[in-house]
Amino acid sequence: MPLFSRLRQSTALLALLGFIAPFALADDALPRSAPEAAGVSSTAVLNFINDVDANIDALHSFMLVRHGQVVAEGWWTPHHPDAQHMFFSLSKSFTSTAVGLAIAEGHLSLNDRIVDIFPEFAPAEVSTHLRNMRVRDLLAMNTGHHAEDLSDFTWAGHDDSTLVQDFLRLPVAHKPGTHFLYNTPATYTLAAAVEKLTGQGLIDYLSPRLFEPLGIETPHWDESKEGVALGGFGMRAKTEDIAKFGQLYLQNGEWNGRRLLEADYIAAATSKQTSNGSAPDGDWDQGYGYQFWRCVPGFYRGDGRFGQFCIVMPQYDAVIAITSGTNDMGGVMKKVWQHILPGLAPVPLPANPAAAETLATRLTGLTFHLPAGRATSPLAAEVSDQRFTVPTNESRFTAITMHYGDDHATFTADVDGSTHEIKVGYGTWVTGHTAAFQTIENRPMPNDDQTVGAAGAWTNDHTFTVRFSLPETTYTPELPLRYETDGTMTVTPIVFPLQNGAPFAAVTATAAN
Repeated sequence: MPLFSRLRQSTALLALLGFIAPFALADDALPRSAPEAAGVSSTAVLNFINDVDANIDALHSFMLVRHGQVVAEGWWTPHHPDAQHMFFSLSKSFTSTAVGLAIAEGHLSLNDRIVDIFPEFAPAEVSTHLRNMRVRDLLAMNTGHHAEDLSDFTWAGHDDSTLVQDFLRLPVAHKPGTHFLYNTPATYTLAAAVEKLTGQGLIDYLSPRLFEPLGIETPHWDESKEGVALGGFGMRAKTEDIAKFGQLYLQNGEWNGRRLLEADYIAAATSKQTSNGSAPDGDWDQGYGYQFWRCVPGFYRGDGRFGQFCIVMPQYDAVIAITSGTNDMGGVMKKVWQHILPGLAPVPLPANPAAAETLATRLTGLTFHLPAGRATSPLAAEVSDQRFTVPTNESRFTAITMHYGDDHATFTADVDGSTHEIKVGYGTWVTGHTAAFQTIENRPMPNDDQTVGAAGAWTNDHTFTVRFSLPETTYTPELPLRYETDGTMTVTPIVFPLQNGAPFAAVTATAAN
């Protein structure tokens, strides 16, 4: 075993035994503890990790906090602790927090009418339902809209209107407060309200009130064409930042002896404000608060598309933070209830060094799923360094060249007139940086030069599959490259988890040399 791996494993074990963390901690990091010292069974956590690793495709990170201390944490390589991960709709819970802070400072109230906050954007004819739509209705997803009417809203916007105007122009079929519909434009409107009434962007407003006290460094929030934080999605931060946020809510708004958020607002935001279903075992049917979901076991959570979770469990004095790229969000939660909950004891457990060491080894050795296959093929030398011209395709690659070396491959692609080179590991992830992935399904990626992990394998003598992992995103682009007997190459782009593994249309690339 390489020295670095041995050191990483040893430090992780010491961390689980309560001495140090498996990597350098910031001064404002959450404290660490051995699982058993905090009443957590190492075996229960290990069972959870093994189950999700085998049956969920795929988690990116996991952190369990008990009694205010991190007792287990892991990242699936090439994902890592410093990755600013996409939150998707987990962003909504942070927007709700901004609303709660603005209420406490007197900028607005739950009963303020939206058209009174934005009279300049109200339509010429204001319906009774729209006139009676209040801040609390937007928070609780009780605006009164129909799904088919909401589908007319576009985030690209229009040249002659703002997104808030577009929202206020939507038909309101039901009396506000009587009809639940998950409504991201409503959250955007809340973000716009906070920005208007405080005179600050959402990041600037939250920084001294939330981010800086919690030690959340350099969070990011995507903005609309008007420069307003998107509110309902678009935030990015680290896994531990999610855990800190959940811990603040668990502590009823207090942090290091200082009140950051009013306890009354937390109680209201995390309680059932509206009914959203009746299935007793459905984690999306237990009621909705103010941008928080209720859970089957009686907990609450913020969550985002593809499995971004902040699960707060007051009955157990515990918080779970998860990032992932999966379509099976319900499956992730069920495995938490199945494995983690029985392992949470009301008192410290006897030390279990053997179980702690096994868990430490597992957590530090987590690896994002690699493509299955061989490191070489009889065809490798013949096709190595051949440049193939690619016709129009969803990946936007115009040319692809593969170099098959002894210890790694090199993927070179032309994208929009620029050439990008990425090292590809055989049976392991090789990490680098790239600007090759500017968009996926027309969704802009977090930055122009993002971290990328790449691994590849020959799935048969004629096909080499390259898998990319983008640790700041939920996406795992994959390119099976099949070298045909006529000298062409068939390229079949796949993006997980967007299409549940279904490929884009295959294209035939022709050799250019």
